[in-house]
Amino acid sequence: MHVKKGDKVMVISGKDKGKQGEVIAAYPKKDRVLVEGINIVKKHSKPSQVNPQGGIISQEAPIHVSNVMPLDPKSGEPTRVGYKVVDGKKVRVATKSGEVLDK
Repeated sequence: MHVKKGDKVMVISGKDKGKQGEVIAAYPKKDRVLVEGINIVKKHSKPSQVNPQGGIISQEAPIHVSNVMPLDPKSGEPTRVGYKVVDGKKVRVATKSGEVLDK
């Protein structure tokens, strides 16, 4: 998977195209990511001890990983991801600038 938790990404297709956010969670087995402020859905919840009022809650839903691209650390534009071996470790590299994406 070309994105990880904590990455800044831009949505490249779908109803939220052009929006940016941070990856909250990644689900590699399902090829989906949860992005902050993207793909907001309304969920109806029954009253419970946690939420005694109940009602309609807005929350993020996962989107397919192919619909997001990581942002280049230098320019802030969306970029594809390449891989390099640096000091014996495989790291992700932004193809536009050659900048390393992993900390």
